[in-house]
Amino acid sequence: MQPTLVILAAGMGSRYGGLKQLDEIGPNGEAIIDYSLYDAIRAGFGKVVFIIRTDFAEQFKARFEPRLTGRIAFDYAYQSLDKIPAGFTLNPAREKPWGTAHAVMMAEGLVHEPMAVINADDFYGREAYEVMARFLTSSGDDAEYAMIGYRVSNTLSEHGSVSRGVCITDEQGYLTGVVERTKIQRDADGIHYYEPEGRFPLAEETPVSMNFWGLKPGVFGLLREGFAQFLKEKGHEPKSEYFIPLLINENVRNNRISTRVLSCNSPWFGVTYREDKPGAEASIRELVARGVYPPVLW
Repeated sequence: MQPTLVILAAGMGSRYGGLKQLDEIGPNGEAIIDYSLYDAIRAGFGKVVFIIRTDFAEQFKARFEPRLTGRIAFDYAYQSLDKIPAGFTLNPAREKPWGTAHAVMMAEGLVHEPMAVINADDFYGREAYEVMARFLTSSGDDAEYAMIGYRVSNTLSEHGSVSRGVCITDEQGYLTGVVERTKIQRDADGIHYYEPEGRFPLAEETPVSMNFWGLKPGVFGLLREGFAQFLKEKGHEPKSEYFIPLLINENVRNNRISTRVLSCNSPWFGVTYREDKPGAEASIRELVARGVYPPVLW
């Protein structure tokens, strides 16, 4: 069974200042999503599900459907603030989306096979898709999940702090926990993360989650249960978010799932800030020059 790729593209892009899911970085107007799709198709994924918002759906479909038709099956799910379980009330002050785990929930009913989940605005590299596809097609345990781990030193921005899920693993390479650090940056004396209590060092090779997850269909039941608990505890907070690492942490801790950390040598870059765009464009030009991608992708 071919795995499915779920692309989280409903984010508001507040730090970036625009709809970065469609911003052109390739030599022929390609967005980062184009490279993700290209890598997924050649790695053997059989379907893609986009998690988007209704307010830009037509623009999004017009952009990608001509490129995908005949190459891979595709579908859409829509994330919105009002998609919460019965019995809960939406805080009228809330504007921020519910987060990445809530976004994955939107794909229930569309995905019935092992799936990879990625961010729309992150470039993960060809090898990452190949490594994840091998895992998803070979792992026969419905409770065995996975994630691609990247060195934190390779995931920073020169233009501001970043949020990363810092991974803790056991001797077998399985995840024992993910700690969400919302402010990580390189200082003159090394990499640090910031908390209200102060500044703390982070080793260069520390594995971090860039939100490239390998999940099994049973995740939707875990998501429903976890999101309801999240709403009970934090649903009243206007800026609280239900992140995928929260879901993984809880279920690893309760021994309901295991999560293998998969390493690869792929480059990673993103466009968290608009100032990141020139660096992303340069990285793509280099990969095209090396023959990793054709000059005209589609």
